[in-house]
Amino acid sequence: MEWSTLSKEDFLNGQVLLFDKPLGWSSFHVVNSAKWALRKKFDLKKIKVGHAGTLDPLATGLLVVCTGKFTKSIPGIQDQRKEYTGTITLGATTPSYDLETEVDQRFPTDHLTKDQIIHATESFTGRIYQKPPVFSAIKKDGKRLYEYARKGKEVEVNAREIEIYEFEITSLEMPEVHFRVVCSKGTYIRSLAHDFGQKLNSGGYLSALRRTKIGSFSVDNAITPEAFKTLIFPQ
Repeated sequence: MEWSTLSKEDFLNGQVLLFDKPLGWSSFHVVNSAKWALRKKFDLKKIKVGHAGTLDPLATGLLVVCTGKFTKSIPGIQDQRKEYTGTITLGATTPSYDLETEVDQRFPTDHLTKDQIIHATESFTGRIYQKPPVFSAIKKDGKRLYEYARKGKEVEVNAREIEIYEFEITSLEMPEVHFRVVCSKGTYIRSLAHDFGQKLNSGGYLSALRRTKIGSFSVDNAITPEAFKTLIFPQ
């Protein structure tokens, strides 16, 4: 789409913007970047801009951003199934279940075979119960779980029902397991990586993650925040 041809009214009435979130950026940072560009372009004091589903700073990929009146459609987009690709590193664990924290324990992987690893995915397909990571933004007693975790406080986290529609191993380069997952709203891929390692009697943590789809939206049609600025302000 030629973003440079759209008017102020077009964005205020509502647009769906597909961003490919860069590594290290927060979802909030992407939204603010888009909001800044639109306010500057059209000399707006304010414009509603929001995203449909947070991506952690260490993840890349599809972030659906809505403007203007389309922000009302965000809950419906968030409810749609999502697709991810990524890497689980076996043989170790981290408190955050990803690379946000350092490895705290190491485990052997010599006992693992390719068939065992592929077969283990079957335990995680369908409707399952999953505990969110303690390093997450879920609230308990008015505080985010990560606030407790960063202070070293233990807190009981209740398991939640989610659904994994597809879970496949795309390649193996031990100790790295590359995968593709299609899942429901509320699924934590970090928890999936941790639980997958436990299932194999070896630790596991998420070492790479990329969101590729939300419903019918695909990262193939997304652009980076910097590319969006360039399109909004053509030379």
